[in-house]
Amino acid sequence: MTYEYQKHTLSDIPRFGAAEYPSRPALSMVGGEPITYARLEACVEACAQGLAAAGIGKGDRVAILSESRPEWGVASFGVARAGAVAVPILVDFPVEQIANILAHSEAKAVFASARLRKKLEAVAVKADILAIEELSSPHTAPGASPAILPVARPEDLAAIVYTSGTTGRSKGVMLTHSNYIADALACSSIIILDPEDVLLSILPLAHAYEYTIGFLIPMMSGASVQYLEKAPTASVLLPALASIRPSIVLSVPLVIEKIYRSAVKPTLEKIGLYKIPFMKPLLRRVAGRKLEKTFGGRLRFFGVGGAPLDPEVETFLLQARFPYAIGYGLTETAPIIAAAAVGRTKLRMAGPPLGGADIRVVDEACRSTGRGAGEIQVRGPMVGPGYYKDKERTAEAFTKDGYFKTGDLGFFDRKHRLFVRGRLKTMILGASGENIYPEEVEAVLNSSPFVAESLVYGDDEGLTALVQLKPEIMDELKEYMREGIQGAEKAAARFGHSVGQTIRNAAEHTAKAAGHAAEQAGQAEQAVERAAKELLARIKKETNERLAAFSRIGKVERQEEPFEKTPTQKIKRFLYPRGR
Repeated sequence: MTYEYQKHTLSDIPRFGAAEYPSRPALSMVGGEPITYARLEACVEACAQGLAAAGIGKGDRVAILSESRPEWGVASFGVARAGAVAVPILVDFPVEQIANILAHSEAKAVFASARLRKKLEAVAVKADILAIEELSSPHTAPGASPAILPVARPEDLAAIVYTSGTTGRSKGVMLTHSNYIADALACSSIIILDPEDVLLSILPLAHAYEYTIGFLIPMMSGASVQYLEKAPTASVLLPALASIRPSIVLSVPLVIEKIYRSAVKPTLEKIGLYKIPFMKPLLRRVAGRKLEKTFGGRLRFFGVGGAPLDPEVETFLLQARFPYAIGYGLTETAPIIAAAAVGRTKLRMAGPPLGGADIRVVDEACRSTGRGAGEIQVRGPMVGPGYYKDKERTAEAFTKDGYFKTGDLGFFDRKHRLFVRGRLKTMILGASGENIYPEEVEAVLNSSPFVAESLVYGDDEGLTALVQLKPEIMDELKEYMREGIQGAEKAAARFGHSVGQTIRNAAEHTAKAAGHAAEQAGQAEQAVERAAKELLARIKKETNERLAAFSRIGKVERQEEPFEKTPTQKIKRFLYPRGR
């Protein structure tokens, strides 16, 4: 079946799938009984009929509150078949935000999984909303004739996706049927699936990235998608990878970055030959083959999107020849507008524009950006019409000639490949007019073996970095403090002389307070904090050695609690006044 975004809608996908791949597995939980394409179409039709019987008509909003699972897809297609508009809700949203979304979208019904039932009950009872339990279809009356369902048009609204971005309150992004299908078709330049492909889904379907690339494209191609029962921790993910041996996996950078820093990098650094520069690429290639085996041995496409990928991790992936692809886009663009296919990636590159994505870089959008960087703007069939019930934001988001303003800074190289530098609102103007991109400074900080994550901001005194040390690092400092003088020697070897000396001095003072438990505990706690400050000073020094003079950090402060993040694991900068 050849899809055309000007002619087809989401409602057509399960119907065409049933005609072309009736007995092929479409959706399943890992280890569960799959729903075939023929069964998927029957479930979608039943769902749509049930919604119609419940009074849901064309244009009505129907929310979906559930973990990623086969029923999520059935509900999504069922809403489309009924002519309604889906409102996907991320399961991590707090009750208050869910209530706001239901109210703002004026949802008439909500599909909810059993796990999310309690969260739904906390808000649904306050409104006249049809709550559909466990994603089952609303029942039609016995013997009732099938309803004549409304026919959706490509230009009709298919979904309102509420974002939780890095710069403020959630927005209801409107996306049409043609937006989704246009983007899915445009992605054929980076990924082509067939009925033999198996995709392991580890991201929320409520996110546009997973929905378009990890759901719509497989369903348009006869491929199979399998879902995890629990969050993709190592204990859950590894057995699933070994069991289904996926050919396709989509991820946000955080997943592969954690794998690299916790397993790959420590293993490589234990090898003596790894210290020899010309041996590193060879050993990384060996490590890459092992990593592919960990993923089941059949992986041909590991998609990375949703947030910037750490340059150190990407360097490893390149030299390891790991089959990764990079994509860049936004929820407002359904979502991918530029991407690099497997084997065509380049360090820090987003990739060439996808077919139909007319991308330009406007220097005037950020005065004196230098080095050719400007705001990335795009127009094309995958660009949504704007924000639901928000004419002011919609007007602000588009130029007079119809380009969507992404708010991201970037530039094209000579081959017209897009590179993204950071957010327009976060760029810092240096004392001598230089452009400082905090995301680039953060990438250097985060490459430290001691750093969990960081946020860089500018003020009148220069650059300051908020740094969260890895929890295990703080645990090590506490353990060394308990060990006294011997611990001080270990700390010096692990973290440097100044950290070791701090613990040694504290150990000697603590010994003098023998018999005073409370005093000893207080001194030990203070000593750990001092040691952490010394470690931060080392991190600052090593980071600045790798930065241009104008982008060096003036102060480093410890962030004790993890930063709050968006669903794609980007720090919500607006929550940190100093990060604005």
